[in-house]
Amino acid sequence: MPFSIALAGKGGTGKTTIAGMLIKYLEAKGKTPVLAVDADSNPNLNEVLGLEVTDTLGNAREEMKKGVVPGGMTKDVFMSMKLEQAIVEAGGYDLIVMGQPEGSGCYCAANTLLTGFLERLTGNYPYVVMDNEAGMEHISRLTTRDVDMLLAVSDTSRRGLQAAFRINQLARDLNIGVEKSYLIINQVKEQPSDTVLQMVEKEGIELAGTIPEDDVLYEFDLNGRPTMEMPEDNGAIQAAFEIFSRIIA
Repeated sequence: MPFSIALAGKGGTGKTTIAGMLIKYLEAKGKTPVLAVDADSNPNLNEVLGLEVTDTLGNAREEMKKGVVPGGMTKDVFMSMKLEQAIVEAGGYDLIVMGQPEGSGCYCAANTLLTGFLERLTGNYPYVVMDNEAGMEHISRLTTRDVDMLLAVSDTSRRGLQAAFRINQLARDLNIGVEKSYLIINQVKEQPSDTVLQMVEKEGIELAGTIPEDDVLYEFDLNGRPTMEMPEDNGAIQAAFEIFSRIIA
């Protein structure tokens, strides 16, 4: 079974960038192939990775629900074909984008096919990295595999931390079997204060580490350059790699 890592956090905390750093780390350490899953309703992991996406699982689900299936082709064969087309292949990793949440009406049949496809697909990868929005219901609905590790990403703000704490609690409440949760504080200018550390301890989530605010990272993001291309001697990349080395066996 693959080792699955889910990331979630309030918008603007750099969650997707850290997901890209994690994929970069796994590739650098030879822990490949990696399946990257963008489960955010506003997907942009492909921009961090420098990949072009032409189709999503959401599109395939919509087509099946609307009955856009060629004559002589069963729905499961059609769905498998569409989902295979949605996989974007790169060097040591592949990307698949979930797309928008369901619209009105019943998606039960399409979601059942999606679940089965994703289970078969993830079995081909030793590592799965899932980039999520703050809510994790997307994973709960569409996959049945356990989440081995949850990385709740926050910035240094109180709202960011509270969102990370809620995400951790939500993951416990949902039936996704999170084995271990960690907090990563991103975009830091100085080490967390005693007040922050007390908040973290009270919530019962382990602080994996901090990633510093970084001008190079900001420039990459501003200019639309894939952060996957950042050099490994960059301070933010080094801090992230140190965190991942500690928490990923």
